[in-house]
Amino acid sequence: MKKIVFVTPPDAQYGFNLAGIDQVVTERDGVPRAFLDVIGDPEVGMVAIDERLLGTAAQQQAEQTKWPGIIAVLPAPEKAAPAEDYAMQVIRRAVGYQVRLNL
Repeated sequence: MKKIVFVTPPDAQYGFNLAGIDQVVTERDGVPRAFLDVIGDPEVGMVAIDERLLGTAAQQQAEQTKWPGIIAVLPAPEKAAPAEDYAMQVIRRAVGYQVRLNL
């Protein structure tokens, strides 16, 4: 059975490692080399690449090398929404609905 390898930026390293998933961690400028290394492994049948790294020519490299595997694009994680002010959380809980304060 072929392996799936994930190509991600360094900020995603620990989640994949904790899950025991095959992963290559690289910065955007290292993607072409990392991608060629991954598709050069005959055990790899699928590469999932973080969309934040797609400014490179990874797709073109796969087409040029006639690699028969599958390339999937992982959506980038969403940025966290700003935390609600603690005072507003307490007031909303006490009153039972959202209150707009003008100070």
